[in-house]
Amino acid sequence: MASLNRRKHTLLAFLLIAGFAIIPFASAQFGAPAEPKHYAWSDSSLSPDVRADLVIKELTLDEKISLLHGQGSSYNATGPTESNGGAGWSVGIPRLGIPAIQMADSAYGVTRGAASGRYSTALPNNLAAASAWDPEGAYEYGALIGRELRAQGYSMSLGGGVNLTREPRNGRTFEYQGEDPLLAGTLVGNFVKGVQSENIIGDLKHYAINDQESGRNAVDANIDKRSMRETDLLAFEIALQISDAGAFMCSYNRVNGDYACENSYLLTDVLKKDFHFHGFVVSDWGGTHSAAKASHAGLDQAQPGKTFFGEALQKAVEGGEVSQDEINDHVHRILRTIFASGLFDHPVVKQVPDVEGGYAWAQKFAEKSIVLLKNENHILPLVSAQVHSVVVIGGHADVGVLTGGGSAQVDAPGGSAVHPSPSQPGANVFRHQVWLPSSPLRALSAKLPSSKINYVSGEDLAVAGSAAKSAEIAIVFVYQHESEGMDLKSLDLSEEQNKLIETVANANPKTIVVLETGSPATMPWINKVAGVIEAWYPGIRGAEALANILTGEVNPSGKLAVTFPKSDADLPHPTLVLPPPESQPHRPPPGADISSFMALRAKGLPPFEIYYDEKLKVGYKWYDAEKKSVLFPFGFGLSYTTYAYSGLSVKSGQTLEVSFTVRNTGKIAGTEIAQIYTSLPDAAGEPPKRLIGWARVELAPGESKLVSIPVARGRLKIYDEASNDWKLVSGNYTVMAGGSSLDLPLQQQINLP
Repeated sequence: MASLNRRKHTLLAFLLIAGFAIIPFASAQFGAPAEPKHYAWSDSSLSPDVRADLVIKELTLDEKISLLHGQGSSYNATGPTESNGGAGWSVGIPRLGIPAIQMADSAYGVTRGAASGRYSTALPNNLAAASAWDPEGAYEYGALIGRELRAQGYSMSLGGGVNLTREPRNGRTFEYQGEDPLLAGTLVGNFVKGVQSENIIGDLKHYAINDQESGRNAVDANIDKRSMRETDLLAFEIALQISDAGAFMCSYNRVNGDYACENSYLLTDVLKKDFHFHGFVVSDWGGTHSAAKASHAGLDQAQPGKTFFGEALQKAVEGGEVSQDEINDHVHRILRTIFASGLFDHPVVKQVPDVEGGYAWAQKFAEKSIVLLKNENHILPLVSAQVHSVVVIGGHADVGVLTGGGSAQVDAPGGSAVHPSPSQPGANVFRHQVWLPSSPLRALSAKLPSSKINYVSGEDLAVAGSAAKSAEIAIVFVYQHESEGMDLKSLDLSEEQNKLIETVANANPKTIVVLETGSPATMPWINKVAGVIEAWYPGIRGAEALANILTGEVNPSGKLAVTFPKSDADLPHPTLVLPPPESQPHRPPPGADISSFMALRAKGLPPFEIYYDEKLKVGYKWYDAEKKSVLFPFGFGLSYTTYAYSGLSVKSGQTLEVSFTVRNTGKIAGTEIAQIYTSLPDAAGEPPKRLIGWARVELAPGESKLVSIPVARGRLKIYDEASNDWKLVSGNYTVMAGGSSLDLPLQQQINLP
């Protein structure tokens, strides 16, 4: 009976929290699936490759072609469809027991379920998650999304973004995992591994060099092979090695002249040959521009429709332009992935999600992700008995926390806590700001019951200044909204928000700024405030997590996965390269025919060129090499305690064994993210240092721990274009350990032959 009551409580929480009407579901959705027929490929002891080949022998050409393209997008569906309501889907082969693939965007949660009465947990955004530097947490993050995908009837995730932050004004920076290939690749690899643990197909995207939204269908990213292999492509390679991802999504942009989805160097030479990728390549939605060329290059499935990989591809086969072997390889990769992921053996059955479990886990991970950037005179944590009055100002902090937009947007339960502003016209609903109903004001009030806590909107500077002056502590909430389909004009906050911070700080020296951003932010007011916290887009229990950090119930441990520069002028490209005005629209207008729109966009535009002449110098490597001072460095984050490093030892063998001691020198427990970097010999022609390892170290007050981190020699190698191989440069290497990329007190030089 207790178990039944818990199930009823979970279902009721789902219905009430989400604010949806009770909708009857067909009992088949909740019951066991029908007993599958037995086929030769039903034998799970056979390898996925053998099972796929057995199916291929039974397929007609029409059936093969049907597997290689989508069936339209739910965005513009106007009639009956077998789609589960996600971003897209591809048919199965019912007569042979092969299931359809139902796809959903799921970067930081499963998207767009509210219209169907579905609940999804909005987790902290991906860059926030990266700031936890937690591979095990990344796995759990992916597994939670995988469970909710399956519960909603989906079989494939379209998450797994691993594009490096080469251009931090990119509108999708919040979907990615920072600027370093080892950190980003490791975390995304574990994310996808977690998704796939739930018998869901995982995806790595956007492959590759997809660094801005402005003109993304026309931009041509020009970059040399070595720089690609050591930066963005290395992140993808590491992620694939960890996850064995079932799919890669090729990006919209061109790379060195060819569209990414018909780029044989990216798809075949690197991905399928060098990386030994066994899954299938799916196009980004509308990213296919040809039939034969894309097929030859290595594209396996075009989404969302059949403009190129339907009748046009079939005619190319019948006319001998595309071989049967090439088609069979595409089909094999898709079928193999269906078997390898477990979809065939474990059919998707819809269930009620664990709402309360999702809430609790989202809060736990947000607490790991929030980064304390400044804490002058130990203004934080706020102790209830010592703080008598607090004013919370701006950022809609009375009602909610911000989320990232576009295809990654996770619906707010019951709708956005803040209605879209008049400046956001209906045609751009894809990019509307959505605020989750997690109120920092209420959460902080609950943690400081004996303190007087007020809220003012910040719209009137005089009122905000007066309120700040009369309070003991002022907390200003500010934000920068990001979304697919647009880039930030600047890393600066809006002029109004910067003025608000200046006004409050002038009125009250005990001012704390809380940032809700998906990218680095510049801070012209940094020397006037006492505290700064980067909360990112903290998810469905973000306010509760933030309140725990502010009051010291949780000791902050997050560290930056991206560098915060002082200004846009310090970026490799101070001015964002913008497309010509004739660029096509990102999305069709409401009610437009999706097939016609995709066909129009598929014709392509004359390219406009971007030259990534900073080459290897991405993120902290740029600032190091150019000797540019920064606001906050990569790997930086404060704690309410302090740590000391000592006793570095480096032993060279098949792997480097790097050991050192970390001691908690403060009076409270904490978790330190200890980092290892190395410089390479001058002959390598590398930036000054690169991250080669890290560890999360939990320490009680006064406790010391010996940290030992194995570093594979591959982490020290450079890519050699002439041999298309990785090589270790002989000479002196300096191994460094410490708390951030600019705080490395331990150093030891080693010589490698």
